[in-house]
Order: sequence, then structure tokens, then C-alpha cells
Amino acid sequence: MRPVAIVTGGSRGIGRGIAAELALTHTVVATYNGNREAAVSLREESGCEISQCDISKAEDRAKLIEETVSRHGTIDLLVNNAGIAPRQRLDILDATEESFEELVGTNLKGPHFLTQLAARRMVEKGSGRIVFVSSISSYTASVNRAEYCISKAGLSMSAQTWAARLAPHGVYVFEIRPGIIRTDMIAAVEKAYDEKIAGGLLPSRRMGEAMDVARAVRAIANGLLDYAPGQVLNIDGGFHLRTL
Repeated sequence: MRPVAIVTGGSRGIGRGIAAELALTHTVVATYNGNREAAVSLREESGCEISQCDISKAEDRAKLIEETVSRHGTIDLLVNNAGIAPRQRLDILDATEESFEELVGTNLKGPHFLTQLAARRMVEKGSGRIVFVSSISSYTASVNRAEYCISKAGLSMSAQTWAARLAPHGVYVFEIRPGIIRTDMIAAVEKAYDEKIAGGLLPSRRMGEAMDVARAVRAIANGLLDYAPGQVLNIDGGFHLRTL
């Protein structure tokens, strides 16, 4: 019987790469919110199941967990990938409470409490793995999207607290911090990032791809990092390195 994985935000970008990779070995439930066409194409290409879910809503989170367990009997892996950027990049002096609430609801509250639901199931059976996909923005300040950075910084701490709480029960939690990854989320500023990378921003001298993150999830899914609960994997081309 194949292990069961949930990948939130699985229809596009990083999540799509993760879902497609895991589908090689897992029964994958990939969530989407809005772009059903992209989700259907993922299902056709990789065999993933798809499920509409607004991760910021408690009723959607509960439904996702209940339906997954009802169909498959268990959850072995949860990948908290779903996330959004601000609708407008506004200076912190002008940014709105509405944008703050929307980003914190989706990027932080949603995965934190989805993890609570999944973790209860995993603790009962004494095993499981959980991945939080955060961002280099969890420690890199961008004054024109402060709400995004704040939500990702909170997500990093959520991952740490869950890792500490769940490891004694055989449930291992990890954080992946992607750097600049080529997805539709950065399409509007991709050229500017390419120029910065060419100028030396990243030691690896290239933009990341969704598969770079998917490979890190693969290592976790295969149990290769089980003795490193709470580990932060910087999938960022070396952005986090400090050099003189």
C-alpha cells in the first residue's frame, strides 16, 4: 500500500513540482484554490488526486483531513506549501490591514492549524512527517511586502514548535526555505532577479527551479532526515551564506 501525502497549493509552482515528484511513490492529495484548470492538468499528468481547499478556512482544513483519512485510512506526509503574495507590493507605510490579514490567514494560520489536525492523526499511529515550505523572506526584510515576510517568519517558528512537540511521538517536522524559485509568483520581477543573480546575488549563479525544492522533500519523504527533526533546509542557491 502506497503512503499517503497531502500537498497544499499543489497545482502550481513549487507545490506542483513537489506533488509530481511524490506521486512517483505516494498517493498524493494536492490542494488548489481557484485555478481548477491547473489542478486538473496535474491530475492528468501525474495521477494526483485534487481537492479544492482554502487553507485559511477552518472548515476547508477539516474537510481536507477528514476526506483524506476516509478515502485512504491515514496521512503519512503533510507538505504545507500553499502560500500567497500580496495583491499589491506596497511600502510598509502604506500597506493595509486587509492585506496583512489575508496573508497571515493563508501563509501562517492555515498551515499551523492544518498541522494540528494532521498531527493528531499521526500521533495516534506513532509516525508521520510534516514539511513547512517557508521562504528566505522569513529572515530577509522586504519593505514593500512586509506582511509576506512577517507571515513567513511566523511560519518558521510554527515549524520549530511543532518539531519540538511531535518528535517524541515519531512524527518528524522540517522546514524548507526556498530562495528565488522560477514560478508564476515571481513572473513580474523575474527579469530583475535574473539580473541580480548574474551580478553575484547567489553563489550558485542560477535561479532555483521547483524540482530543487521537490528533491529536498523527496529526501524527507524517504526518511533520510528522520534523525534531524526541526532541521531547516535552505534551498536557495547559497543566498543564506555570509561572506566577506
